[in-house]
Amino acid sequence: MRLPMLRLYEDILANSRVFVLPPAPRMIFVVHGTISIGGRSFKDEGAWHGEGAVALHAEASGASLWRWELSGMISADTTPPGVVSREKLSAELHTLPKGELLLRGDSVGFPAGGCAYLHRHQGPGIRCLIEGGIRIDAQGQSTSYGPGGAWYETGPDPVFAQAASDRPSRFIRVMILPRELKGKSSLQYVNEADKSKPRVQQYKILADVPVTRPTVQQS
Repeated sequence: MRLPMLRLYEDILANSRVFVLPPAPRMIFVVHGTISIGGRSFKDEGAWHGEGAVALHAEASGASLWRWELSGMISADTTPPGVVSREKLSAELHTLPKGELLLRGDSVGFPAGGCAYLHRHQGPGIRCLIEGGIRIDAQGQSTSYGPGGAWYETGPDPVFAQAASDRPSRFIRVMILPRELKGKSSLQYVNEADKSKPRVQQYKILADVPVTRPTVQQS
């Protein structure tokens, strides 16, 4: 049986182009440029979320977007002229929480040399680095990422994150969590001693919204 998927896309829209997307729980983050959705403009660092079909209108400067989608079906996006879309990362959600779901999108920043002590989250998610550098230690592997690098975290598997020593670092992430965590942290430290240490991360919530559990379509 197939499992629901979380996908991250990068969409590049030339000026005045329109990109129509089918219904799906999603968050769209504007990396650079300006788009309008339903008559509302979103510029650099702006974020939109929703579940219905949506039309993205690039304004005069065009736009570069990161788009996260929760889906139970195989992606079949068709892109019109002037739009380039590529899948950066996708993951089957083996650790999707039971019950009602919450989509949380946020920005997580670290000062130079900052770290996140060994921890877990209460649901899976995809992160994408927007500035700086970061090393992620998980499942017996260490992987370093630069700007634009994306990675998946299962949630239950412990993770240690070490930011670059010479500059601030920040990533954008979308996690799928139990709905009862709305407005609450999903982070759980693995080691008791780390719970009392200062937390250097800075968070900005972009979306914290209930979403419909996807229905998996059989192939």
